[in-house]
Amino acid sequence: MITLKNVTLRRSAKVLLNGVNATINPGENVGLVGRNGAGKSSLFALLNGSLHEDGGDFYIPTQWRMAQVAQNMPETDESATDFVVAGDTRLTELRAALVRAEAEDDGMAIAHAYTDLADAGDHDAVPRAQALILGLGFKVSELDKPVNSFSGGWRMRLQLARALMCPSDLLLLDEPTNHLDLDALVWLEAWLKRYEGTMIVISHDREFLDAVTNVTMHIDNAQLTRYGGNYSKFEDLRAQQLELQQASFAKQQEKIAHLKKFIDRFKAKASKAKQAQSRVKALDRMEKIAPVLADADFTFEFKEPTNLPNPMLAISDAAFGYRAEDGSETAILHNVSRSVLAGQRIGILGANGQGKSTLVKTIARTMAPLAGTVTEGKGLSIGYFAQQELDVLRPHENPLEHMIRLAKELGPQSRESSREQDLRSYLGTFNFTGDMVKQSVGSMSGGEKARLVLAMIVWQRPNLLLLDEPTNHLDLATREALSMALNEFEGTVMLVSHDRALLRAVCDEFWMVGRGAVGPFDGDLDDYQRYLLDEAKRQRELAKLEAAADSAALKAAGAAPQAAAATTAAAPEVTPVLIADSARPEIATGQNDPKKSGDGRDQRKQDAQARQLLAQKLRPLKRELEQIDQRMAALNAECSTLHERLTQPLPPAEIADSGRRLKACTDEIATLEERWLELSEEIEAQTAAL
Repeated sequence: MITLKNVTLRRSAKVLLNGVNATINPGENVGLVGRNGAGKSSLFALLNGSLHEDGGDFYIPTQWRMAQVAQNMPETDESATDFVVAGDTRLTELRAALVRAEAEDDGMAIAHAYTDLADAGDHDAVPRAQALILGLGFKVSELDKPVNSFSGGWRMRLQLARALMCPSDLLLLDEPTNHLDLDALVWLEAWLKRYEGTMIVISHDREFLDAVTNVTMHIDNAQLTRYGGNYSKFEDLRAQQLELQQASFAKQQEKIAHLKKFIDRFKAKASKAKQAQSRVKALDRMEKIAPVLADADFTFEFKEPTNLPNPMLAISDAAFGYRAEDGSETAILHNVSRSVLAGQRIGILGANGQGKSTLVKTIARTMAPLAGTVTEGKGLSIGYFAQQELDVLRPHENPLEHMIRLAKELGPQSRESSREQDLRSYLGTFNFTGDMVKQSVGSMSGGEKARLVLAMIVWQRPNLLLLDEPTNHLDLATREALSMALNEFEGTVMLVSHDRALLRAVCDEFWMVGRGAVGPFDGDLDDYQRYLLDEAKRQRELAKLEAAADSAALKAAGAAPQAAAATTAAAPEVTPVLIADSARPEIATGQNDPKKSGDGRDQRKQDAQARQLLAQKLRPLKRELEQIDQRMAALNAECSTLHERLTQPLPPAEIADSGRRLKACTDEIATLEERWLELSEEIEAQTAAL
């Protein structure tokens, strides 16, 4: 177990932990919580050995293997798969040992190396690594792409996969959800629930902590307090604890006042001097209960919009995507026909890479639609928080300079005072007080930068808020403040977020972005999580079928005979070593028997022919499956358009025509779904029969 006994921990002159005692038992999943700057990451540094205690005793079992997400951005030309496989440090060491043994021609060492590699899971290392990569949102086509070809956020996902790949007794995760979409987050939760070691996680995602932790440790006022249960249980227990502390403090203050009154009244009387002196000593010996000094909650509010156009905007038969510099177009979303009304609270859902950010960017005017029209209501004012919004801030400027520039850009239309003192006061409402208004943005934390962006958005008095992952750098208190502010906002909200607590608190309807279409999602977040898990299972099954077919085609092209010839040629050199290797009996038996060797080649040839035949049979089935997927996407888009059309006043003939077309689309979708299931079952059955 991990123990801290009277541990003191400092960073420069600041005391982060002061004489704390704590125990973490093997197999516990611990959530480490506290305000930003309380010392959570410093405690991680103590656990991983990069920081040492300034006082007290700290113990962690020396035999424990530790894994954590590296914070540096990887710079390598390795493929994504190889990079993650290298995260298994034990496997890497054993492979290096095998190379050394082979270089020294040490037969016994080679035999031991092969045995150790088998025990370490060398045979399935690549599939395990690829399962982690795909689970975190990558595509099959990206498994062999070099790490350097990915953006920063995707490289950090690879760092997370690399940490999960490493066999460990202690897993340290510092904000693992920051770069994840909701689909990857759901997968990560499921993976961590199966983790058998001890896990300590820092996160500002309430639902994530509730799902994966069973112990909570809270850092507050340089003290570390342990609570049994997840984050929600911790909140209940802490509230009860603070209430009890305040009641005990009030009761003690009454007792102290009574003693002081007696002392003041009788200390001068000789007959009562002994009793008075006794009460003085009792007062000195009394262990004082501290009053509850709760941190001031951070709150803010969006100002009332100057007008509320209705509808806010209308999208008609639009295509959204990207235009390259050479003029070529890549459409991601097709046939988008949706309207956004005043006062709506829309959560935008969809698996990674399906086009959520593309939709939001197009509405925010940072991208133009490739086709169709986006009609804005008169007086539409958009407040846009982009995922990369923090990069837009000027690092060498301070918050006050940002606000002065914004006030000048908006001019009289902002209807707010642009005097420096008023801007200082305004920044103070976002916790930029004193000298912080003159602190360079580049030296600020991610949470402070996010608060500055929110302050700039609120100043603009928008009537439509487009928020793309606004909580990535916000602590729990600021997330709660954002949730309250959005609920009181009188305009319209469109929100993309992996923070399910925020989505549940703010949104009352959801749009689904997927398979090239945008439509309503009929369900809640629990339904969506089940959908994500089912979709992930379907994608894995399709990937397996494609891999089996590709492998069969490759072997049919002659890979198997070449491998057989290579094995035969190498047999005289490795036989003396491998006969002694009990872990590989298949190599030590029959390899010098021509009859058995011939039978093996015949069998491999038959297997290759069978796989080639299977690939030929599956090809038309897979082609039909792909056509059905494309047709269903088009039909779903048409259904959404027809639903939207039927909500508008139309002539009776058009209503009847739209109704007939809607029924025809619905019937065709039902037929296609049945055919899709039939094809999937047939592909699975034929693959299993091989």
